Amino acid sequence: MFYQLYQAQLDFLDPFRAASHGAAMLLRRFSGGTGYDTLMPRATAAALDLFSETLTTHERPDFAIRHIGIPGQHAHVHVHEEVVSSTPFCDLLHFRKDVDNPGPRLLVVAPMSGHFCTLLRGTVRTLLADHDVFITDWKNARDVPRSAGTFDFDDSIAHIIGFIEHLGAGTHVLAVCQPAVPVLAAVALMAASDNPAQPASMVLMGGPIDTRASPTQVSELARSKPIDWFKRHLVQTVPWQHKGAFRRVYPGFMQLAAFLSMNPDRHVNAHWDQFNNLTKGDHESTDAHKAFYREYMAVMDLPAEFFLQTVQTVFQDHDLPKGTMVWRGQRVDPAAIRRTALFTIEGELDDICAYGQTLAAHDLCSGLAASKKANHLQHGAGHYGIFNGRRWREQVYPLLRDFIRAQD
Repeated sequence: MFYQLYQAQLDFLDPFRAASHGAAMLLRRFSGGTGYDTLMPRATAAALDLFSETLTTHERPDFAIRHIGIPGQHAHVHVHEEVVSSTPFCDLLHFRKDVDNPGPRLLVVAPMSGHFCTLLRGTVRTLLADHDVFITDWKNARDVPRSAGTFDFDDSIAHIIGFIEHLGAGTHVLAVCQPAVPVLAAVALMAASDNPAQPASMVLMGGPIDTRASPTQVSELARSKPIDWFKRHLVQTVPWQHKGAFRRVYPGFMQLAAFLSMNPDRHVNAHWDQFNNLTKGDHESTDAHKAFYREYMAVMDLPAEFFLQTVQTVFQDHDLPKGTMVWRGQRVDPAAIRRTALFTIEGELDDICAYGQTLAAHDLCSGLAASKKANHLQHGAGHYGIFNGRRWREQVYPLLRDFIRAQD
């Protein structure tokens, strides 16, 4: 019922947002060409702009990576997005470069946490300089027909194994945040079965391997309520207007609200700064704000089965670190990993997956030689900063690149 009310509110406000956008454009055009470019019309236009742009969307933005600079080459090379494997719930996307040697094959497993994989646009752009990059493009559950069946935590592990097998032996895998647990489980299962496609290396960035290590607001919330509470209060039914009508999901707009509530002052201040910058005509700052929030406000729904199983398995029961995780009848044992090198990366100021949660993977991978393990704590970086921004490009990425090269 809550989802239907949300959808009705969106439908009601859409024409008003469109009218506000048009009015802001007309007001700027009028005031700028008639000598009446005063504070009042500029402030009014800024307010109208904020109203028209501050809304959630449910369509995946474009990566918009058309070319990339390659070290040692003066010219940029073209990049082509290609879907190389597909299921009803995920596309495997390849960023094919027009070069003879694209670099080590790297599978980026994007998080299923309410945002599209394009949230990793900056991550992918940086990786492309030295790697042949693939990424999991998880689909918005509200656009997947119920006839496609269900999708749970075990299915996410199966997808990761299937994509690694599709890419073949020698592939490297990088998990950003939430998928660190299913990626570690997938690699452990492949090792236990002596799968010939076992990846050469596994990089886990800011992932909740063991949330008991350093509890955060996120992990404490997940532990504070019984699983039935999450089912009753957070799982909704997709409205009839969408392809996935009547599918049970954890809606993206509810996940976004939870993220916003963690740092409300930061977002309020960001929008107040945007209002002032719009009024002053600071186009560089306003464009950067719009680009960030256009991505941040693009949300995707998660299948209810995946969401509930993740909460229980990862945050409540701690199955992986306790050694009790089972995947389709098989015990998941990270100690079986002996060939895949492990690199963990954490942020000093990470308030989602705090220090120690990802590092816990090292103790679990007890069968892996010390020479094939590495860890990096990025000082001054929060959760987002370990895979995007200046610290990622200048301090984290060179270590990741060199680690992969050493295993390739």
